[in-house]
Amino acid sequence: MIKIPYTHYLSRLSHIRESLSRKKVDSFLVTDIHNVRYLTGFSGSSGFLFITKRKNIFITDFRYKEQSGREAQGWDIVVEKRDVIKTIERLSQKIGIKKLGFESSVSYNFFRRLLKGDLTLKAFKGLIERLRAVKDSIEINSLREAVRRAESAFLDIKPYIKQGISERALALRLEERLKKKGCRHIPFEVIVASGLNSAMPHARPTEKKLNNSDLVIIDWGGEADGYLSDMTRTLLIKGDNINKKREIYQLVVEANERAISLVSPGVKSQEIDQSARNVIKKAGYGEFFGHGTGHGVGLQVHESPHITWNKKEMIKENMVFTIEPGIYVPGLGGVRIEDMVVAKPDGSEVLTNLPKKTCDNTLGDC
Repeated sequence: MIKIPYTHYLSRLSHIRESLSRKKVDSFLVTDIHNVRYLTGFSGSSGFLFITKRKNIFITDFRYKEQSGREAQGWDIVVEKRDVIKTIERLSQKIGIKKLGFESSVSYNFFRRLLKGDLTLKAFKGLIERLRAVKDSIEINSLREAVRRAESAFLDIKPYIKQGISERALALRLEERLKKKGCRHIPFEVIVASGLNSAMPHARPTEKKLNNSDLVIIDWGGEADGYLSDMTRTLLIKGDNINKKREIYQLVVEANERAISLVSPGVKSQEIDQSARNVIKKAGYGEFFGHGTGHGVGLQVHESPHITWNKKEMIKENMVFTIEPGIYVPGLGGVRIEDMVVAKPDGSEVLTNLPKKTCDNTLGDC
């Protein structure tokens, strides 16, 4: 486990205070648990941050009193006994807070209750998420380890990917290996979709057994130090009438590689998406690629930036995101190939290492 220095969190916190100063609010309430972890290192499931110009206050309940004291160094721990809203109001009165900034992602009920108090409220959207989109070296190392664990688990179960095994059995075997590799939790439910099921981008594993000529999509991820990985490989079981399946496989590989080649700081996310989409559209399969080309990955498996046709986010150095074009043809099957990349000054670094050429992923003689 990578231990992040206390000074690292202080640096992140200073960026938040600078933003608050510009927005002219006295304090900021952080409620998203992923943002709480980003600013403190706290790995529990219940905690709020109350940040003022001079004070760092961590609000939690009795269950996490001991853990927050150990993990959230430099924060004053306040244990709320019944009601977090009343705790916030009490602290505001004690410190002299008049204007409270809060994350716009709070629930409507939470917001309604805040409104009943005497504070002037100001919602902030994506304040911390924008910081999280650009990873530092410690975060990138954790992401590398999350990728390594996921790929190692996949290689362990690859010999079992053959005719006769069920999608569900494969998914369970992969989840087991992920945990044995050190993943404390699985980022999302493993997807194993074979045959006609592979034409559904987010199919759930079923009792269907793999058959000859099946395309098999496997989408999974690992975890390290709270950071996640997300990758997809498609395999083809040798059999009859697979030429069309090889064709769409090669198109997806080309789209994947074209998009990766465009990744660089200063490029807009929409341009990366378009580069992959154009390959597939030109070949006549545009209607069969309906999702975005990628998304950021970090403390959450889906975060900024968004690599899609309707977003023009500027790619910055050390942003980490997926490149995952796909083609899904009802009645035939689907292909998706997903890699994780880091934007670097001279292009991109691909974090995922598993092969993706047709021959490497054909189960049987090529």
